[in-house]
Parts: sequence; C-alpha cells; structure tokens
Amino acid sequence: MSQAEHPDRISAAHAVTVEDVRQLMGASTPHFALQLRERIRRLIRELPAEHPARVEGEREIARLNGLARAGEVRGGDADMATLASVADDAA
Repeated sequence: MSQAEHPDRISAAHAVTVEDVRQLMGASTPHFALQLRERIRRLIRELPAEHPARVEGEREIARLNGLARAGEVRGGDADMATLASVADDAA
C-alpha cells in the first residue's frame, strides 16, 4: 500500500465527499491501518469541522488507530493464538 493518492482526489477542483473517505477505508487491515489513517487525514484536513466527510474521516481515523494498536484476532473456532499487537512490541 502506498501513501500516494489518486490524482483526481487531490485536485484542487475536487470536492471531498463521504464516499472518498469510504473508498479509502474499504481495505483497512491492521497492516495498512496507519497508512490509510494518514491518507484520510490529508484528505479531510482542509474541511470545516461540521463537513460530513470530515466527521466520517475523524470517526474512521479513530477506528484505524485502534485497529493498528489492537492488531487482529484470529478465529476462536480454529484454536489459534491471538496475534501480538503493536502495543506489545513497544516494550
């Protein structure tokens, strides 16, 4: 995953929408959560606080922060160990 953005989305003439935020968050996994967070942060940074895309983006940024820190949990049915989180590596 790259931090590069689609040229149409970063064009000065482009009006950012909730759909733009949703397109970015669609593929969120623990491995890419922080990259996606930064792409969304850049996308919404110029929007006013009450803009629907900014509200959605800030909600998604909070979710991605949690996803990046908590890692991923593998199935309880398969009796697999839980993956280590980013927070566990900080020690």
